[in-house]
Amino acid sequence: MSSTGAELREGASRGGGQCALGADTPLARARGGLDACVHCGFCLQACPTYLALEDENDSPRGRLVLMRALVDGSLALSDPTVQLHIDRCLGCRACETACPSGVPYGELLEATRATLSAAYPIPWIARAILWVFAGPIRLAAALTAARVLRATRLAAALGRLPGRVGFGMAMLAATRAPTATPPATWSRHPYRPRGDGHRERVAILRGCVMAGLFPGTNRATARTLLVNDYGIVDAPGQRCCGALHAHAGDLETARRLARANIAAFERAGADAIAVNAAGCGAMIKSYGHLLADDPKWANRAAAVAARTRDISELLAAAGPRPGGPIGAALGGRQRVAYDPPCHLLHAQRVSDAPFAVLAAIPGIELVSLPDADQCCGAAGIYNLIQPTVSDAVLAAKLAAIAGVDVDWVATGNPGCLMQIGAGLRRGGHRTRAIHPVDLLDAAYAAADRARSGASAAGQARP
Repeated sequence: MSSTGAELREGASRGGGQCALGADTPLARARGGLDACVHCGFCLQACPTYLALEDENDSPRGRLVLMRALVDGSLALSDPTVQLHIDRCLGCRACETACPSGVPYGELLEATRATLSAAYPIPWIARAILWVFAGPIRLAAALTAARVLRATRLAAALGRLPGRVGFGMAMLAATRAPTATPPATWSRHPYRPRGDGHRERVAILRGCVMAGLFPGTNRATARTLLVNDYGIVDAPGQRCCGALHAHAGDLETARRLARANIAAFERAGADAIAVNAAGCGAMIKSYGHLLADDPKWANRAAAVAARTRDISELLAAAGPRPGGPIGAALGGRQRVAYDPPCHLLHAQRVSDAPFAVLAAIPGIELVSLPDADQCCGAAGIYNLIQPTVSDAVLAAKLAAIAGVDVDWVATGNPGCLMQIGAGLRRGGHRTRAIHPVDLLDAAYAAADRARSGASAAGQARP
């Protein structure tokens, strides 16, 4: 049986205050962040793993106690208790939103995992995935194979199987239309975005999963920016943002990938960097912290981070322009619930902008989703290495969605789209997951059709 948080705090106090970690370990360098925690407990009800497991060791407060025990020397790096509860953390950072003391929990979690990697290697499944994402050729091959598998519809059939393989196939199947792109009935022909380009010049983060499995959303991102008068510039040479590596504790690979992206966006010369994947946006916005100790890159990293915006932030800053009604093509008014990605709401603290995007879409009824601030359980590759806890967290999200009976769940992160989409499919729900930008793009296509129809009618009138 694992120790209680109180027992761990008592053990930490007996450690004598001497740091058992090397001074150069990531956690030892980040130990100042631990001092902000006053053990108030406000984080407990915000933590999905605490709510699912009812163990304070699986709460932010309990994990901070474990981190302190490592630093003070009352627990060894090799203690399996530490590894167990740190691994179970989703890294959703909901505790940061709830914390009145400003504890930098996300930074501490990454530092702890990087430090623990010396005693406990990253699980082989995680290592394999991180290896693929770190190499552009390997990643391109993997995503191509995934698209081929998806096109055969074998993924949809295998997605009905129980277990991790079945759920993984359901996640892949969830990237098909209408999740990846609006249904063909929404727009029978691509519309031509109309804007004057007087706003900022924007480079779009292509992303890994977004480019490979959600290319329609990337195209929709570009079109909606153009409609709202932004200019688009290319940024070749982009790599994986490094979020998966940083969250797993592989900070060196994350830094290497970050440097490549910083150089790519510097060459592009854009005024802003648009990101339509919340996890990637949170990562790039933290490049300044990631490379703070690198004298050659620290200032460059901070500058790129300062120019990074979630796509909803850019669209909301421009209005955005209203589109046409999408309900007519889909048989009536569409009920939509917005589920904020954790790394948009809690890490980036972006809450209002996505609602501004949805408000620009006629023909939808926006429905409030209970406990929308709670994680869906995706958390990068968490659902592959902690499937039992991930399923428990997802179950609460699916129950909330079922309770509001909506046509669409809009969320701005590929992991969330796949996790929620897979859960909905396997549960036989009619609701589907979709990116908010795809809904807005469909509304702009509807407006374009209306303009075309009016123009044709005017020309036909004698």
